[in-house]
Parts: sequence; structure tokens; C-alpha cells
Amino acid sequence: MTATQWILNGALLAWVLLRNLGARAVGPATYLVPLLVVNVAGLVFLRDVPTAGNDPALEAIGIGAGLLLGVLATGLTRVGADAGRTVIRAGAAFAALWIAVIGGRVLFAEWATHGGARAVGEFSVHHGITGADAWTAAFVLMALAMVVGRTVSTGVLVALRTHRARPAAAR
Repeated sequence: MTATQWILNGALLAWVLLRNLGARAVGPATYLVPLLVVNVAGLVFLRDVPTAGNDPALEAIGIGAGLLLGVLATGLTRVGADAGRTVIRAGAAFAALWIAVIGGRVLFAEWATHGGARAVGEFSVHHGITGADAWTAAFVLMALAMVVGRTVSTGVLVALRTHRARPAAAR
């Protein structure tokens, strides 16, 4: 991994944790900021997504895993009320999931570029994956999908909680 990749992974982790840990009031920024970040990151990091061989399948697996992990992250949060506002609370389990996921990506990248290069190369050839660019795209798509999955599932959770909190006559 390059120094830039280390910095980007660390920045993503710091951003997610600083933005989500503790109790946070729900507002438009809860949804708009993550989606804006995903769009910008997608434009910057996904200029050339490999489509040969089984690269699209690997990328689809990355997207699917990211969406599932995003929903899992939401499952590790609680939605409640505080001073009349809807708030989301995230704690240690939420942080542990994000650390494990981003740490896992970093560990895989380090292993793949050092001691595991041959194993990843053989796996790639055997499964029709064209190379490092496909793996990079899959992991970037996974990261972006995790943020989108978390944002959308949070919106659903907040909507359900808000619906239940209203008196039946107001519905």
C-alpha cells in the first residue's frame, strides 16, 4: 500500500468515528454529507473500473459486502429522542466494526503486495480476475457501499422510530 492509501484509510476511519460516535442529532446533514462524500470519492477513485473477465463479479461482491456491512453498522446504533430531537447513538460495537472492516482491507492490501502476492495472483488467474486494479475497485466500491448502506438503513430506522413515536391520531 502506498502512503496515500494508508492516509485515505485512516482518514475514512477517523471521519466515520468522529462523525458517528456518541449521540448525534438527526438532520439533513446526517444523510447529505455521507452521500456527498461517496459521490466525490467515487468520482476521484473510480475513474477506470475494470470490466474484463470476472472483474464485475468481484466488484459486485465488494458492493454487496459493503451494503451488508453498512446495514450491520446501523444495527449497532440506537435511535432515540433527546430534548425533543431524534438522535442516533453509536458506541464501541459500532467503532469495532468499522475498525475491523477498514483494518481488514489494509491488512489484505499489505499482504497482497508483500508475502501474499503470489497467492492473490494465482487466485486471480484461476478466477478470471484481471489484476490489482480489479481488487482496488472492489475494495473502493465496498467502502462506498458501506457508507451508502449505513446512510440508507439509518434513514429507514429513523423513519420507523419516528412513525412509532407519533400518537395514532397524528398518523
